[in-house]
Amino acid sequence: MIIMLQQFINRKYELNFLNNKYTENKPQLIIIYGRRRAGKTELIKEFINKKKALYHLCTEDSLLENVNYLKLEFYNITGKSYFLNLDVDLFTLFKYFIDEIKNEKIIIVFDEIPYLISISRGVLSVFQKIYDELITNSNLFIIFSGSSISMMENEILNFKSPLYGRRTGSIEITGFDINLISYFYNNNFEDIVKINSIFGNIPFYLSLIDKNKSIEWNIKNKIFTKGEILYEEPRILLKEEFREPRVYELILKKISEGHNTYGDLQNSLHIDSGNISKYLETLISSRFIRYIIPLNQKRRGIYEVNDYFLNFYYKFVYPNISDLEIGNIDAVYNRIDGNLNTFYGHTFERLVLNMISKHIIPVPIKNFHINKFWHKDVEIDGVAINDENDVVFIEIKFSSDVDGIKIFRDLKYKSMNVKIKRNGEFFMVIAKSFKTKSDECINIDFDDIEKIIKRLNKS
Repeated sequence: MIIMLQQFINRKYELNFLNNKYTENKPQLIIIYGRRRAGKTELIKEFINKKKALYHLCTEDSLLENVNYLKLEFYNITGKSYFLNLDVDLFTLFKYFIDEIKNEKIIIVFDEIPYLISISRGVLSVFQKIYDELITNSNLFIIFSGSSISMMENEILNFKSPLYGRRTGSIEITGFDINLISYFYNNNFEDIVKINSIFGNIPFYLSLIDKNKSIEWNIKNKIFTKGEILYEEPRILLKEEFREPRVYELILKKISEGHNTYGDLQNSLHIDSGNISKYLETLISSRFIRYIIPLNQKRRGIYEVNDYFLNFYYKFVYPNISDLEIGNIDAVYNRIDGNLNTFYGHTFERLVLNMISKHIIPVPIKNFHINKFWHKDVEIDGVAINDENDVVFIEIKFSSDVDGIKIFRDLKYKSMNVKIKRNGEFFMVIAKSFKTKSDECINIDFDDIEKIIKRLNKS
């Protein structure tokens, strides 16, 4: 129960949005979507708690079976037993229901609506007719929820959808910000970085952590152990989302290993350009990967696994699955242990840039966008810039006792390779701790970030 309450600490915006919509005196059609395990169903259950609501989990049976389930649910909420004996289609069933409830405000949730769409492509046209002819004159609050992001966007949110123009709101549920991961482990920021790098920011994955055990213990017992949920989770996730999960698994493995350019992927996968483009576009639209183009460039970008846990899994678990299947957990851990700190360093860079973009870590300019920069042998971890040509150059080190003066000088030299107009120019170095600090730049260490997180969690 404690974890359940913690999951809603950063769902305040979503809950406020839904509750504000609920107070409006008109019908609603709200779309809630996001990847599996992100907390959509828990959010919905929290929202409908103490409200008159009907929750229907769509199944992959037949449309008729789903209609039969709805008959029972309509009977339960109205107390009218004749619903159980109706031999009608979905539209007519809703007509009877709305005739019974009249203008009463009732929430109807269709959770995992993609299952219903997959067995009956025409069902959205039926819902269009229900909305246009029945719901617009009612006070119903309809929620469509789904975990298949591509299907939710293509079939429901897309302008070609029968429901286009009828939704009154939509929310994409994503993972937790890093400041909230402290609720699942401890307040030591270095450990929070490591936990986020391994388990990601999905509430369900974080809830599986034993906060009284070491990070090594959690890797071995929660991820490396056959039979545990996270041991199979990524593969199940891909099987649910794609028809060719093995191809997508191989692509994720290659990207996690560092084959992150289009040409490198094509050479290592031996897939023709037409097909690999299709696979990569599908992975991007499903939020499994993202494509990053460096500042001031239009191409020559790199691919990155979006989800931290999937990145960890396909870098360290999937290649060692044969040993893990026979229980060689310690051998696998010893094999990867020497690479973990470098792995944490790469993910720490991503975490910091994300924290800056979400204004968790402050920078001295406003209304900025942030990106990486690389050209030939010059790389800058982050460049924040705004329309007034104010710019912040950022260097990120997952190291202790760093020489901040030297890092600042190197960063300033590298910044000369960035061909942009500059109005205000600032420099920032972020590290675990400093041996020396330059007065000419902003220095942020883990103690500073821990204070920021504590303030955020109190607010």
